[in-house]
This record gives sequence, C-alpha cells and structure tokens, in this order.
Amino acid sequence: MSALILRLAGPLQSWGERSAFAPVRDTAPFPTRSALTGMFAAAEGISRDDSGALHRYRPLRFTIRIDRPGVPLIDYHTAGGGRPTSRTAATSGGSNKGAAVITRRHYLADAVFVVAVSGPDPTIDRLARALRRPCWAPYLGRRSCCTPTPPTPRPNCSPASRSAAPTSRPTPTPPPSPSPSSTNTRPPTDSPAPRPTLSASTTSRSASPPRPAPTARAPCTAPPNSSPPPSPAPSTPCSPD
Repeated sequence: MSALILRLAGPLQSWGERSAFAPVRDTAPFPTRSALTGMFAAAEGISRDDSGALHRYRPLRFTIRIDRPGVPLIDYHTAGGGRPTSRTAATSGGSNKGAAVITRRHYLADAVFVVAVSGPDPTIDRLARALRRPCWAPYLGRRSCCTPTPPTPRPNCSPASRSAAPTSRPTPTPPPSPSPSSTNTRPPTDSPAPRPTLSASTTSRSASPPRPAPTARAPCTAPPNSSPPPSPAPSTPCSPD
C-alpha cells in the first residue's frame, strides 16, 4: 500500500458538509471525504450519473493536516433576480423558480491543507496520473473555488516521509557563507595595486605635556587700614526769589 500527498491551497475553499440546496450553505473546517472523492472522479472523467463507478474509491484512506485553518467568510449570494420567469434559476424538475434565489454561502479564506491518501498501489498510481492531466478541472469544494495551482501529487510515499509534505510557509534556507580560501580567486594581474601602509610613527601623535592646574584667585577684600569713602554733601534747597 502506497500513499499520495496533495497540497490544497487557494483564496477560497468551501467543503459543504450538511447542506446541499439550503438557504445557508455551510462549510466544514477541513476537506471532506465526499469532496475529495468528487475531485478524483472529475480528474478521471467520471460523470455525475455514473454513481456505480464511485465504488473504486472505497478502499482509500484519508489523513488531513491543517497547516492554515483560514478565515471564515460569509457571502450574501443572489441569483436570478429582476428577470422574466423563463430566465430565473432552474429547478430540478425542469421549470424555473420565478424569483431570486437568496443564499448565504460560507467559505474559508486563505486556508492550506495537506492530504495524505493511502490505498492500493494500482489505485494510487492511477489517481496520480489523473491529477497530473485531469479530464475536468479540479476545484476546492465548490466549482467557483478554483485552485491557483494544480494539486501536484507525490505518489509512492512511505509512512516515514509523510511528515515531509510541503507546508504553507516553508522556512527559507540561508545561502552558504563563502570560505576564506574562495574569496581571493582573482589572478594577481587583475587585482588592484596594494595601498601603501602607514607606519606607526606617522600615524601616532606625540603626547602633549599636561596642562598646569589653574591657580586659585584670592578673594577681593579691602585692606584693614583703609577708610570708607566720604559720603556726598547734602544739597541746599533753592529758595524762591
């Protein structure tokens, strides 16, 4: 028994679980078995009417890893409004609804899943060939949720290599640092002329002598025998004539 590794990523995904044509069409938080079976049947060219051909997928086993759960999104969807009855949405009985069909559809935005499909070797090899060259384009749950890139399969994976499936954001590998021996690989003729090196005597400055410490100034005090300055004479008031 071998396995097949698929990476399912896209702007929008919707994996209906409990609603078919209900007003509210939900989505599961991960790909369902019925949706993956439908993807394989579309890749192999099995029509909707050939329900007996789906028995070939019963031995398959699915293991799903959620790398990025995505953001829930609800779309208010209308179809067939403002048109004549003959141009409104069709019913399963072959008639028309005669009015707009209003639904609320749930999606997962920017989700990434890794699916491991295990089963018999002939079945896994057949599915790998069909997914590389599908008969009908695969989609992520709903037909409007196209895959930006095809789900590239990795067949014949042993159980030990299932953990090596690609993740949504791989860690970048830093470039190797060059070795010291590989840095100077240019021939001597192309290398520039060496610059003259300055000797220690030209680059070093002579040590200057230390500056003398400033002397403390004496406070300005009057001499002991000095007399105070004479006070000015009082002025004589002027008498009127």
